[in-house]
Order: sequence, then C-alpha cells, then structure tokens
Amino acid sequence: MGFNDREIVALLGAHALGRCHTDRSGYWGPWTFAENTFSNEYFRLLIEERWSPKLSHNGKPWEGPDQFEDSTGKLMMLPSDMALVQDPAFRKIVELYARDEDAFLKDFASAFSKLLELGVDFPSVKPWYKFW
Repeated sequence: MGFNDREIVALLGAHALGRCHTDRSGYWGPWTFAENTFSNEYFRLLIEERWSPKLSHNGKPWEGPDQFEDSTGKLMMLPSDMALVQDPAFRKIVELYARDEDAFLKDFASAFSKLLELGVDFPSVKPWYKFW
C-alpha cells in the first residue's frame, strides 16, 4: 500500500483503542487499561511490560490463537504487535512513540489521512436505480 516503517508503526498505534473479542476474532482482551483513550500507552506497554504467551483463560487452557499477555493476565498483544519490538527498525520507532506522544499523534494523523486518501477502487458498474 506504499507505507513506510514509521507509517506502519503509527497506524498500529490504533491498538491503543478497543479490545479483542473471542467470538469475533478468536483473540481476547484489551491492549491497554484505557481502551477508550487514544494515546501512546500502547507503545509504552509494549516496551515496559513483560509479555508471555497466553496459556490459560478463566482457569482453563487457552484454546484460541497465539497471543501474549502481561503479568496480570488482563492485557494482551497479538503476534503482529510483538513483531514491532522484535524487529530492530520498528523497535526504534516504538521507543520514540513510547516517550513522545506528540510525535505519535502527529505521525498517526498523517498516516491515517494517507490511508483514507488511498480510497477504495470500485468497479465501474451501472447503478441498479435510475431517477430520470
């Protein structure tokens, strides 16, 4: 889609919002404790927390797709999130956003605008309706 590393990392920062639901994606849990707040907390947690593979859920063995959890078991990260701290080039950007929320917000706004401007190509078809 033509995004550079910084734009990719910035867009993944949208994981600061919301949570995963097992009945929809197979994954479970929020990425942050403030799932209704758009901030750099996602990046801070990626760096500051210790993430381990999720092995259980509500006292039963975890049967969902591979995911990671923090030490409390209340937060989660996807394998794609963990790739951001495992890849040296991505990690530098994660570290920048973890310490500089303004840089993250500015870069996210720019990358999200670019994403929207790419649009969606719709095939040229005649409409099923006609008003005249």
